[in-house]
Amino acid sequence: MFEKIVDGLNFPEGPAWDGKDSLFVSSCYGGYITKIANSNSSVFLKASDNSLVMKNTNGLTFDSDGFLYACEYGLGSILKISPDGKIEIYASGFNGKRFNRPNDLAFDPDGNLYFTDPNSNDKNIPDGMVFRIDAVTKEVTPAAESIAFSNGIAFSADGKNVFVCESAEHRILKFNINDDGTFIERKIFVELPDGDPDGIAFDIEGNLYAANFHSGRIYIINPEGSVKYFLEAPGKKPSNVEFADEDLKTLYITEDETNAVYKTRVEIPGMVLFNSPMRKK
Repeated sequence: MFEKIVDGLNFPEGPAWDGKDSLFVSSCYGGYITKIANSNSSVFLKASDNSLVMKNTNGLTFDSDGFLYACEYGLGSILKISPDGKIEIYASGFNGKRFNRPNDLAFDPDGNLYFTDPNSNDKNIPDGMVFRIDAVTKEVTPAAESIAFSNGIAFSADGKNVFVCESAEHRILKFNINDDGTFIERKIFVELPDGDPDGIAFDIEGNLYAANFHSGRIYIINPEGSVKYFLEAPGKKPSNVEFADEDLKTLYITEDETNAVYKTRVEIPGMVLFNSPMRKK
């Protein structure tokens, strides 16, 4: 079912569709970002040995102007990367302290950027956070805390709810969003039977696709929080998912046992992300 597109990567993660013709993927342990276009790949950006800006990236996403945003977990920051590869530090920490290990990120309908910042991968030490970066002031504020390894993050189509993977508890949480951008009314959306929920993405019917690390499965969860079915991944460590191509009916996955990127066609298109370049079309 899955077709291999690129292999030889080094813990691929954070697939991000540019809204045109290319998929960008982090190699977490390799210190580089790969650009994949028409099944051909090339290194888009690579960290130098003495770089104080980029070391190891994870989650990626695009804004409507074509800038790429990256979770830089090696240095504990969020990066903004121009189409020609120039790097700007978008946020470097909170209250004078660097972020722990930024993991995944998503824009809300107003262009505010949210990202998960896990620390201990232990359900008994729920010290994971979610932070918000204001679209206008660039002020960083906490949105949620006390999460046992906060991981993938995605907003619902109406922007009223946000979903966060709590990997160490093998579940996905659902929150409402307060007027000040903080998350409230925390609920368990779904508990998965095996593995650790990692990257997530919605289709246009509100089904949530979840890469379940260690289980070798991509779970498809309906809007009520029940597992509809699952896709068998080509390895035991699928790390993230992204809908892409013009019709958003191609599902790309990153897989870390085989260190490769795969794709498959699906019947229901993916949701156009908030602040995506596709919203300008």
